[in-house]
Amino acid sequence: MSDKEPGSIGSLDEYNALIAKLEEARTRLVRDARDELSSTPNSEIIAEWVAGANALLSQAASFAGDGDGGFARMIGLGDDIATTIGQTAPPSLVPNYDNDVRRERLRAVGDLYYIYQHERAGVFRALLKLQALFRSGEVRLSDGPGAMALYQFDRKRVLRYTAGDRFAAYRKVFGYTDSAVPAGALPNTAFHGLLSGFCEHVSRYFSDKRVSEVLRPDGSRETFGSMAVVRRAGLDLRHNLKQVSYGHIAVLRSEVMILLREAFEILGSTDIVNLFGADNAWDVLEELQKRYLGEASAASQRSRLATSGRNILTWLAEDHLLTNIRIDFEAFLEAIIDDCDDWRTSAESVGLANQVKNRQDNIVPLRRGA
Repeated sequence: MSDKEPGSIGSLDEYNALIAKLEEARTRLVRDARDELSSTPNSEIIAEWVAGANALLSQAASFAGDGDGGFARMIGLGDDIATTIGQTAPPSLVPNYDNDVRRERLRAVGDLYYIYQHERAGVFRALLKLQALFRSGEVRLSDGPGAMALYQFDRKRVLRYTAGDRFAAYRKVFGYTDSAVPAGALPNTAFHGLLSGFCEHVSRYFSDKRVSEVLRPDGSRETFGSMAVVRRAGLDLRHNLKQVSYGHIAVLRSEVMILLREAFEILGSTDIVNLFGADNAWDVLEELQKRYLGEASAASQRSRLATSGRNILTWLAEDHLLTNIRIDFEAFLEAIIDDCDDWRTSAESVGLANQVKNRQDNIVPLRRGA
């Protein structure tokens, strides 16, 4: 056989022999730890170790061959000819699918979701209505901090991203609203179903975990929940958002978050809160919707959808789903279990529970407020 690179595997026979030794080591580890594994489910640690060793063997196998992947030796060209299959180069795999995402892009998508839910709550529509009432003198506002802020809010009209740009972004990233997407893009109609499915699987995982803790109070065996199902649902959602997070989403998010914050500062100004006999900005919003816009407010539900949805999407920006150790996986997942339950119940209360079956439920003509 020809010389091989240091750290590489020269032939299929050598590769198969090393795999056999690795499996023998796995068998010895399991047998030696049998008593411990019967009381404490730590078998994932052994599986993780074997998987890491297997990955090293696969990496070493990829260096085999003479620069041509071993074809010349296999088909009988040159001086170094394989006389048996075992003397050919070991199989090498292509790279695994890249499940990595850019944290910053997915966090921008989470913020855009937060903005969308507040837009659906009517924040910008209510603010522009209040501004119109202020100009016409229909409300008793004159020179207070809220009145001055309403006057200054006009300068926001020079911002680059208008309502049309926002709605196009909602349609492109989430499949929401009935606006046209930017040229060259497609509506992401799969998003809501993937988010709903992920939240359902997370909730079911911990529901199964609680049942298993009741039936097996000593913790002698692993829980009923399937890590693989939750991981697959989460990775599908991550991949979906990865494809739509390119472009101007990050800068649009930054601009509109400033706009949203200032809108709430206006609605929460002392003179405007006193004008409506309200306690806070959310009460002012609901009063404006009821008195002047003729809308039934869903501010409470939309606020919870905004907060919980943003928390879930920013959690997905990390690599927590990629761990194979159950205790680590559960510890990471516990950070969003309440958010997933909040999102599901809030979605049900605003009529989005059947979105997976009927993807038109959330594609509504959202009126442009700003």
